[in-house]
Amino acid sequence: MSDSRTERPTRYAFTSRLLHWTMAILVIAQLFLGVAMVASLDAYHLLRTVHQPLGFAILVLAIVRIGNRILHRPPPSAGMRPAERMVATGSEYLLYGLLVLQPVTGWAMLSAGGFPIGLTAQLSLPAIAPRDPDLYTVLRQSHTVLGYLLFAAFTAHLCAVLFHTFVLRDRILGRMTMGRRARPTQPPQRQDQEFRVS
Repeated sequence: MSDSRTERPTRYAFTSRLLHWTMAILVIAQLFLGVAMVASLDAYHLLRTVHQPLGFAILVLAIVRIGNRILHRPPPSAGMRPAERMVATGSEYLLYGLLVLQPVTGWAMLSAGGFPIGLTAQLSLPAIAPRDPDLYTVLRQSHTVLGYLLFAAFTAHLCAVLFHTFVLRDRILGRMTMGRRARPTQPPQRQDQEFRVS
C-alpha cells in the first residue's frame, strides 16, 4: 500500500500555473511599489506611473484567473484533511477577492480625486466614481487597509507553502511548478523479516 505523503500530487493545468506565477511576480512588485510610494514622496509621481498600469494588469489577470479556476478544477489535495482543505480553499477565495477589490478600490480612489489614470502616455482609464473629496478620503483609507490585508494573506499563503514543503514534505508545491516533472522517487523498500522453510 502506498503512503499518501510519498505519492507525487497531480499538477494544476498549465494555464493555471502560468497565471499563478505571473500574478505572484506582479503582486510582489506591486507591494514593494506601494511601500516605496509611501516612503519616498520625491519619487511618488514616478512610482505612480508604474503602479497604475501594474494594478490594472493585476485586475485583468485576476478576472482571467477566476474564469480559469471555474474551467479547470484543481487537482486533489493528497494528504490534506477536510478542515485543512476548507482553510486552503477559503484562503484562496480571500486572495482572489483581494486581488480584485484592491485595484478596483485604487481605480475608484483616483477617479474620486480627479486624478488621471494613465496606462500609457496615450491611453487612460475612464473614471468609475464621481469626483468627491470625501469619497476620495474613504477610498484612500480602504485602499490602504486592503493593501495590508493583501500583504497578510499573501504572507500567510507563502508560509503555508513553506510549511508543507520543508516540514510536512508532502510535495504540494509540485502541483504548481512550471518546469519538467522530476521522476518520482521510490520509497525505501521494507525489509520483511520472513524466512522460507525449505
